[in-house]
Amino acid sequence: MKSKTAFNGERLKAARIYRGLTVAELAEKLELQRQTVSMYENNKLNNPELTTIANMSRVLGFPKRFFLEADEVSVKNGSTYFRALLTTSKKYRSEQIQKVDFISKIFRYLNEYIEFPSTNLPQENFDNPEDAAIALRKFWNLGDKPIDNIIYLVEQNGIIVTMFETNTDDIDAFSQLINIDKLEKYLIGCSKNKGTAARIHFDIAHELGHILLHEWSEDIETLNKDEFKEKENQAHAFASAFLLPKYAFIKDVGIYADNLAYYIELKKKWKVSISAMIRRSYNLGLIDSNAYQQLMRNMQKKGIKKNEPLDDTLHTAQPSLLRTSVQMLLEQKVLKPREFMNELSENYNLSLEPSEIEILLDLPKDTLKIINETPVHHLNIKGKLSD
Repeated sequence: MKSKTAFNGERLKAARIYRGLTVAELAEKLELQRQTVSMYENNKLNNPELTTIANMSRVLGFPKRFFLEADEVSVKNGSTYFRALLTTSKKYRSEQIQKVDFISKIFRYLNEYIEFPSTNLPQENFDNPEDAAIALRKFWNLGDKPIDNIIYLVEQNGIIVTMFETNTDDIDAFSQLINIDKLEKYLIGCSKNKGTAARIHFDIAHELGHILLHEWSEDIETLNKDEFKEKENQAHAFASAFLLPKYAFIKDVGIYADNLAYYIELKKKWKVSISAMIRRSYNLGLIDSNAYQQLMRNMQKKGIKKNEPLDDTLHTAQPSLLRTSVQMLLEQKVLKPREFMNELSENYNLSLEPSEIEILLDLPKDTLKIINETPVHHLNIKGKLSD
């Protein structure tokens, strides 16, 4: 598929959102009127000078060709569940959604070469978080064992995971359903800003709760505060039940449900935060409200509520599905970096800088760096001279 040569205002808008800029901020950087930038984005002005496009490219860090490509219509994104929908500005949420859009298109490209794990989830409709957690553990043959590496587990079962940088600490995680050429895939994004193993495990499990329990065709931006909180509470309950299966956890806690030091020991086994385990004990009736509040106060008094013990020593796997697929194509010489970038641009209408793809897919720096090779003549020595 060849890219169109006319200016595409939607691409300017996408690049602006991706960089976390408002129209006014971009206009200032481009030394243009705010109304002019808005008209470019809405294709009411569709013939900017080449120097203007070059300036857009420089300011936003996208190749000039990016702004001249037609948008693909085969990648459709559904609703996006954000943990902090009520406290995070739409600007920050839009920035992450735009990242997902790029990742979706790159995945579509990689899917032509790589046999990714199929989505492997129960097909039932669940209303109860505890039932959903039990069903998923059974479906994935997990028994009642602790989950050591939840990212590896969900990727193994066909869910795409990405770790993202963000300019705010308000975004913990989000999940989205993407439709790629009629292939539905779930994508979970987690913030690198809060990267402890226990936090990552709960965030991923929370998003699994949304995937199993909630409707993906509705626009969650239209939910009122109470409706949204109800969905969040359900996802929280699922995460607790999935990470801390009822009977195994009750057996582990035993008679020490009101002992803070014991939860520190349990954290080594379950890779779940002390706060979440205490909350699970309360929800299971192992401690009453007074004991729960006292444990929380003790954590606050000891200064371990925000930065818990073992947060700096427990580790979990990082997302590797997308990163490994690119590295495999390069290492097995299916594609060279230049060929990878050219094909993404020529056939999928997505021209990005190599460094940008490295960030999106968490690839090592310079993995896709294009090296200009100087051609060398291959000559043979004449027979008589070699005698």
